[in-house]
Formats: sequence, C-alpha cells, structure tokens
Amino acid sequence: MDATTILAVGAPSLARDVRLTMALLLAALVFGAWSFLLGPAHIPASALLRGLFDGQGTAGIVAQEIRFPRAALALVVGAALAGSGAALQGLFANPLAEPGVTGVTSCAGLGAVLALYFGLVAIHPLTLPLFAIFGALVSAAILYALSRSGAGAIALVLAGVAIASFATALTALALSLSANPYAMSEMVLWMMGSLKDRTMSDLSYALPFTAVGLALLFSTGRGLDALTLGEEAAESLGVNVASVRGRVVLGVALATGAATAAAGAVSFVGLVVPHLLRPYFGHQPSRLILPSALGGAALVAGADVGLRLIAPDGQLLLGVVTALFGAPFFLWLILKVRRAV
Repeated sequence: MDATTILAVGAPSLARDVRLTMALLLAALVFGAWSFLLGPAHIPASALLRGLFDGQGTAGIVAQEIRFPRAALALVVGAALAGSGAALQGLFANPLAEPGVTGVTSCAGLGAVLALYFGLVAIHPLTLPLFAIFGALVSAAILYALSRSGAGAIALVLAGVAIASFATALTALALSLSANPYAMSEMVLWMMGSLKDRTMSDLSYALPFTAVGLALLFSTGRGLDALTLGEEAAESLGVNVASVRGRVVLGVALATGAATAAAGAVSFVGLVVPHLLRPYFGHQPSRLILPSALGGAALVAGADVGLRLIAPDGQLLLGVVTALFGAPFFLWLILKVRRAV
C-alpha cells in the first residue's frame, strides 16, 4: 500500500463531509443572526435589517454601529481561533496544540497591550492588530523551532505554557506601570476577552488579516495530510515541507493576532472545536480545518448569545465563559493523552 492509498484509508465520504459542513455553516449563520437581533433595545428585526442597509434613524445606528460589528466579529474570531487550532494540531501532530495553550494568544494579547501602553493606537488604529500579529508570530515561530528540534507533544505544550506565562507576566507588568486609567481599562478588557462595544472599525481591521490567515491555513491541508506520514514520506510525495510549515505559522499568526486584537484573549476555542468535530471528519487536517473554522464561528457566536442572555448587564465576558468550559476539557484531554502514552 503506497502513501497516497494510506492517506485515503478511513476518509469519510465527500457527500457526508459536505452535509456536515453545510450544517455547521447554517449553525454559524443562525447564531450570528441571533446575536445581531439580540440587545437591550427591543427593535423589530425588520427595522434592524432596514437600518443595516440604509443607516437611517435609531435602528440604523444600532444596527451598523453596535449589533452588526459584534455579531460579525463573533463569527470572525471563532473561525480564526478554531481554524488555527486545527492547523496547529495537524502541524505538530499534537492533540493538545491550540493558540491559547501554545501561548500564541497570550503573546498576541501582549502585543496589543504594548500598543495600548505606549499610546501607538492614538497614532494609527492599525498598530493594534499589527502588534498583536507580531506577538503571535514570535510565539508560533518559537514553537515551530522547537518542533523542528524534535520536541514531543507534551514538551511543546509545556513550552507553550511557559511562553504564555511569560507573556502574561509582561502584560501584568505593563498594567502595573500604566499611568493612564483609560489604557489600563483597555488592557484589562483585552486580557479577559470580550466583544462588548466593538465597532465597524474593529471589524474592518480584523477581517482582512483573518481572511488572509485562514486562506493560508486552507492552502496547507494536503501538505499537513502528507506530514502525518512523516517528513520523508511527505517530501517523497512532492510536498514542500518548509513551505507548509511556514504558511501554517504565518496563517496562525495573522488569524490569531487579528482575532486577539479585536476580542482579546478568548481561550480554548481552538482546542475544543477540532476535537468535537474530528470523530465526524476523520484525522486528516485537510478535511478538518474548514469545518473547524465554521464550528468555531458557531461556538463563539453561540457563547456570546448565551452570556448576554445570562447577564444582560454585560458584566460576564466572553473569555471567562470559554475558559470555564475549555479548562476542564483541556484537563480531561491531558489525562486521555497520558493514558494513551
């Protein structure tokens, strides 16, 4: 049996993949629409939809400046984090890899906090996503170098925890030294993770970077499939391994950095979603990245709807909700991997 045949063994049928993917897309759209219609001001859906397109009156302002940016960013952030998680798990052959666990999210948050701390956002708003993307790129590059040196799955996770702890410590240092109360409140918000009070400006900066990052990740699917057989087998199939790894690192940095700049540190989405979907799509990264992105969009939009129903006053933040569910899942997954080893 050759390597191409091995890649095809056990693959779910294309028709079933398409049906499940469309179901995830529908779920994401439903939760996104629900998020758009949900708010403290009881405005009819017809008025919100008209206002979204014409921008007239109170309904137009609410739809364009409050409801739509929050709903759209929930979908963008979820897709970025879950798609990045699926790609990282395929790249490192590590079921514990995801942007939050590997420190990519924390470093992206540190980059955003530094842009706020030094007042660079006042110079140009684009500095916030650029600094966040740079922070994510540094973390992803360190993990990439460790994976090339032969570090195992647990070692990579421990390295990610160390990177995340160091980034969190630097973020706390910036908080303690900040003399600007406004900058301090913004830093705290980024550390907790939230979609509250997001605007079209946030969406316009996050969407292009996320789209480019996800496009890079989607382009690596077949290469990541080949890497599951080992580097030598992948190269024998004509795969440029260095190119695949570089695109994954850059794609994760762009998508996660932009998502973190828009919503702050939203953890464990990239860990939970690929594991929930893997039994239905198999273990091939090429089949899992797109469904994970759609599933992540549905999960974050649904979580945002849920927390607003539970706490309409806005005191409950998105990052807290995802951590409450994701941390126990992460511990369970560690025990499962340990038993397997």
